[in-house]
Amino acid sequence: MELYENRQTIQRALLVGIDTGEYDAEASMKELYELVRSAGAEAVANMMQRRDKPDGATCVGSGRLEEITAFCQEQEIDFIVFDTELTPTQIRNIEQATDVRTIDRTMLILDIFAIRAKTNEGKLQVELAQLKYLLPRLSGKGKEMSRLGGGVGTRGPGETKLETDRRHIRRRIEYLKGALNELTERRSRHRERRRKDGIITAAIVGYTNAGKSTLMNTLTQAGVLSEDKLFATLDPTSRALQLPNGVSVMLIDTVGLVRRLPHHLVEAFQSTLEEAATADIILNVCDVSGEEYRLHLDVTHRLLQELGCGDRPIITVYNKCDLVADPADIPHDSDSVCICAKSGDGISELLHTVEEHLPVRLKLFRLSVPFDKASLLAELRKVGALRSQEYTAEGILAEALVEEPLWHKVTPYAVSP
Repeated sequence: MELYENRQTIQRALLVGIDTGEYDAEASMKELYELVRSAGAEAVANMMQRRDKPDGATCVGSGRLEEITAFCQEQEIDFIVFDTELTPTQIRNIEQATDVRTIDRTMLILDIFAIRAKTNEGKLQVELAQLKYLLPRLSGKGKEMSRLGGGVGTRGPGETKLETDRRHIRRRIEYLKGALNELTERRSRHRERRRKDGIITAAIVGYTNAGKSTLMNTLTQAGVLSEDKLFATLDPTSRALQLPNGVSVMLIDTVGLVRRLPHHLVEAFQSTLEEAATADIILNVCDVSGEEYRLHLDVTHRLLQELGCGDRPIITVYNKCDLVADPADIPHDSDSVCICAKSGDGISELLHTVEEHLPVRLKLFRLSVPFDKASLLAELRKVGALRSQEYTAEGILAEALVEEPLWHKVTPYAVSP
């Protein structure tokens, strides 16, 4: 009897970029490396070409295309990733010249989202984004459609959906929109219920791989998947967090951001991003050990402005401070805090900062109230501040979460825990 070992070979990718001066091409290429790694492939090398604009037929020039073809043959490259959006004509021409499957940055990101989506809502959002991206690209795509479903950049809706006609895809898009609208309305009702119940919400936002999920796990033991990969987690998670002053807040982890995020994804994940827009407090987590952390902060701030979060208190959370050579280089003010989510350093300062930015100042009091002052407890009960009470021979022992205007009334009866 012979035994065979099944080994899953890692696909090898060549990255290709066009530097037209519109953005930092080198930084974008570094990010593309991480995206390929998150997709489970290996980026073998990259090629960059400076041009005024991409070539209409092949994106790169004919000479560079010959170099790409030769390199792919020598290094046994499985697929090519372009750090720009390609047209179907460009993809077809490049594949004919190189005989290597070719995808663009948007297809790669959509592929990663398809891998990461676990909840029903996440899967619907990803499929909607993929079909919206595919619909205008159906023209001219024939036999290459039969290859979809096998590797990086091809996961998602599936071969049977992609081989249908435009009308069927449009029907599917309308169905997905309707299903997502129902989920959006349900999420809106949940937010309204939280508001009526007086639940304070805090949203964790930030660039992908900044440590949001690690922070969520450290604060709430949520058990969220935390890996050193872009878009390691996709589906939002909500957990209760009790602050040192006794106030409970609902902590919400949101999808990570990335530069040049495909607009189809932004549209599809609008309902998820609205969790940040409606939160009482926003924690903007940033990997301060990275060279481009300021740019990452700008990307997040721009999106928050687009979502209408300008009037929300935003706390900048500089994460991975232990990896910074000189902590003095980290900007610091009353609206920022330095932490290491993995080790827990700075978490107490973060919680204190969250307390200071609460929409109303609350404080947990443990009280010993004489019987002749029982009217104070009735007043606390009326405003919903009284948590518990116990009658003793000396008086009434109570616990109350009191807003600042009433502190002076309860302070005389405060006792140590």
